[in-house]
Amino acid sequence: MTTRPLFVTPLYQASLAGEKDFETFIDDLHDACIAVAEEDEAGQAWAEKKAYLGYTSYASLDDLPQRDSLFADLKKKLDKHVAVFAKELCFDLAGGKLVMDSFWINILDPGGQHTGHIHPHSVISGTVYVTIPQGASALKFEDPRLPMMMAAPTRQSDAPETLQPFVYVQPEPGTILLWESWLRHEVTPNQADEQRISISFNYAWR
Repeated sequence: MTTRPLFVTPLYQASLAGEKDFETFIDDLHDACIAVAEEDEAGQAWAEKKAYLGYTSYASLDDLPQRDSLFADLKKKLDKHVAVFAKELCFDLAGGKLVMDSFWINILDPGGQHTGHIHPHSVISGTVYVTIPQGASALKFEDPRLPMMMAAPTRQSDAPETLQPFVYVQPEPGTILLWESWLRHEVTPNQADEQRISISFNYAWR
């Protein structure tokens, strides 16, 4: 007899940490994120209105690569990783390509979180992590089959990761995570005493 895993949910993980001048690049990205946050009054107002503990440029800015060459350089790096992931996913793009159509900064204050959500109208979504202090939030992924498991017993605590209903990924500075945009995920509460800074993005099929 044999048991085969079907309908795999892939998660791509890489890091910028091995690249030349990584420390300088990630420090400069930190400073650039803070500078954008301090200048973006619309983003600050959105966060205040939504009681968001921190700052995000998601609803206010759509031109990060034009604002600072650091973000443009980061986009080029991400384009390459997304191309690799798309190949691993065996996507038939039928002459089209995956294009970054949104790119935004996330700054979570202590206690801040981002509840469960998906990214509609996109193919691949992801996050690159800039500042991750001790105790900073993990990224929590949810088994997409979970709503259909009404009568299923709980999994054993030592079940393999492929059978767990939730998987927590603890990033480090420079970590890149990519997933298909339909995969539900959330950022758990930031238990650190400092801000957690990341940059998220979506790629659409054009």
